[in-house]
Amino acid sequence: MQKKSSSKSHRATRGPSQRQLRAGELIRRALSDVVTRGTIQDPDLIERSFSVTEVRVSPDLRHATCFVAPLGKGDAAALAAALTRVRGYLRGQLSKEVTFKYMPDLTFEPDTSFDKAEQIDRLLHSPKVSQDLSPQDDEE
Repeated sequence: MQKKSSSKSHRATRGPSQRQLRAGELIRRALSDVVTRGTIQDPDLIERSFSVTEVRVSPDLRHATCFVAPLGKGDAAALAAALTRVRGYLRGQLSKEVTFKYMPDLTFEPDTSFDKAEQIDRLLHSPKVSQDLSPQDDEE
């Protein structure tokens, strides 16, 4: 008879659960709604356009990491720092929008996925890689 692997080690190899994904999407949408209302009084966030691109929630739903990206050119790290300053206010507003047993503690991080995608795109279009991807005439 084989032993079952522990759920913790099995969970570590898999991605987030359906519950985590659903909670993250609810928080992302509600956070976007709160931000678009324009009720945040922080001087670094007034008249600033940005997007909440993703929210990752811990398995116990007590912590949420919100990834933010400025629209247009801007400093994503400064944006994340400004949102961190008003996270108490945002958490309170979120509690009015979504119902959880415990409202997750919010952490804001700059979203670097767009930068990584741009870097990969530049690499794929570089002359060295292009010559490897183009068909050779002598192979036909």
